[in-house]
Amino acid sequence: MASQPTEKKAKQSALSYLRAWGESPVPPTILATLITSLHARPLQPLPLSFPPVLLASTFLNLYSYTTDSAGITAAWSGLYLLLARRRKPEHMMQKFGTRGIVRGTTMGVCGINVLAGGWVYATGKKADEGESAR
Repeated sequence: MASQPTEKKAKQSALSYLRAWGESPVPPTILATLITSLHARPLQPLPLSFPPVLLASTFLNLYSYTTDSAGITAAWSGLYLLLARRRKPEHMMQKFGTRGIVRGTTMGVCGINVLAGGWVYATGKKADEGESAR
C-alpha cells in the first residue's frame, strides 16, 4: 500500500482573521450597499453621506493603501454605528422585519469593521513610513 502524505495545515488565529477582514476592500463596499438600502427610501441625507466615503475607502484599498483604507473604514463605521444606535425600534415587528434584519446586519458589519480596521490601522505600516526609514 502506498502511504499518503499527511499535511498539517496551520490554523489561523483570530487576529489573522481580523487582519484579513481589515485589509479586504469588500467590507466597506458591503456596508455602503447596506446603508444605501436602509436610507435611500425615504431619503435621509445624513446617513447617505456615509456610502461615498466608504466607497472611497475601497478605492484607496484597491490602490494599495490598505492601512489608510482600514483607518478610514474603522472611523466611518464607528460614526455610523453611533448614529444608528440612537434609533430604538418601538414594536417587536420593527426589530425582526426586513428592515430590522438589514439594520442589525449593518450594525454588526460596522462593529466588525471598527475592530478589524482599527487593528490593521494600529499595527500596520504605511507605505511612506518604510521609505523614510531607509
